[in-house]
Amino acid sequence: MPTPSPLADAVENPPTAADYYRVNRGGGLFSEALSQRLGARISVFAYRHRLAPTVLTVANLGLSCLVSFVVVAAAGPVADGRVPAWPIGLLALVGWQLAYALDCSDGQLARVTGQTSTAGGRVDVLCDVAGQIALVAALSAVAEAQVPETPAWLLAAFAGTWMVNLVTSVMQSGDQAASMVTSRSLPVRVVKLVRDYGAVIAVAGVVLTAAPQWTIWLIGAFTLINGAFLAASIAFSGRAALKG
Repeated sequence: MPTPSPLADAVENPPTAADYYRVNRGGGLFSEALSQRLGARISVFAYRHRLAPTVLTVANLGLSCLVSFVVVAAAGPVADGRVPAWPIGLLALVGWQLAYALDCSDGQLARVTGQTSTAGGRVDVLCDVAGQIALVAALSAVAEAQVPETPAWLLAAFAGTWMVNLVTSVMQSGDQAASMVTSRSLPVRVVKLVRDYGAVIAVAGVVLTAAPQWTIWLIGAFTLINGAFLAASIAFSGRAALKG
């Protein structure tokens, strides 16, 4: 059984948002500024109401899939002009961000309260995969509804390359951890926003709100970005493996 941390034992002095934020796992400039901080606030609420980290994990899954389902269901009506785009886009913008904050909070709560476990980590990753599949389906549905001529190969490439960030994030632990660019200078971190999940879903939400017809361009851009990152990661890792 995991040993509770002193913070978790001190009922009269419960962990603060700063305590939870201190153990965040980053994610990028946007995620650290917004998503992880919101996650810390959620952790405070969860601790106060004695919610387990896995409850937050499942809440993330449920919310992200629900929002994506609404986006998929509304894709056709929005494209036909029967439903205005902005309410659906705003729901996606806020809902996906809140779901991601829940994803940030489960790990913070687990680490601060000593509830980390291998099983909990597996549930977290599996729920992340399911939630991101739903998000990819939502963006693909909007792109196809807005531009019926959207090629199937583009949607397939988008779906495949989208998971690159998740796979590399899971690999960033233990003896497999490595980074192609270790600098944390502001210009580098700004460039890395293209791989910051919080920033990416924020851009997706804005596009769905203001100009859903641009979704095909969003899909194309991230297919190129994630595909290029995959190729660079293979070259980087391959070079390191050859060096022994």
